[in-house]
Amino acid sequence: MKRKFFVGVVILMLLATVLGGCGEKKNPVATISIVDYGDIVVELYPDKAPNTVSNFISLANEGYYSGKVFHRAVSGFMIQGGSPNGDGSSSGFPYAIAGEFSANGFAQNDIVHEAGVISMARLSGKNDSASCQFFIMHGAANHLDGQYAAFGKVLSGMEIVDQIATAPVNGDALVNQPVIKSVTVDTHGEKYAAPVTLAPVQ
Repeated sequence: MKRKFFVGVVILMLLATVLGGCGEKKNPVATISIVDYGDIVVELYPDKAPNTVSNFISLANEGYYSGKVFHRAVSGFMIQGGSPNGDGSSSGFPYAIAGEFSANGFAQNDIVHEAGVISMARLSGKNDSASCQFFIMHGAANHLDGQYAAFGKVLSGMEIVDQIATAPVNGDALVNQPVIKSVTVDTHGEKYAAPVTLAPVQ
């Protein structure tokens, strides 16, 4: 009798664990497909930078990133892409978003800028100027922590980040700019609201 009771308790505990796990919200996963390179798969962290993630998902769903390029690379530091004109400027982009990082009063974002982390580019000295450009870390850069809105991390495809980061450059401008074929996001059925936007910052 005791043995049957014990087995029953174990089964109930296992069922509780499985059923409890079914209710967990999965983070969205973005796939950045790059012509002639392959896919960089990135897990996004809406619990750390909710509006930044919503903005990235919105732009991806609109097809904004298709045809955009990675224009900048610094080996051991980062690769950057998403500029409207492929020149590093966001001039003409219709809006900006608030910077979700601690130096801008957003304490919940504690993501460290280490290899594989994706973060939003912005204008120097203008915390609320991010819009569409992002960068992926090739190495660690702790001086960016709390100063830029990191919002996810690479799950697979770091070899592609490495290839782009070590490609020929003129200064830090990539000589042959890798073209983004598409960015798609699997939200696992979750709905993400449109981002809260601000007036563009030039």
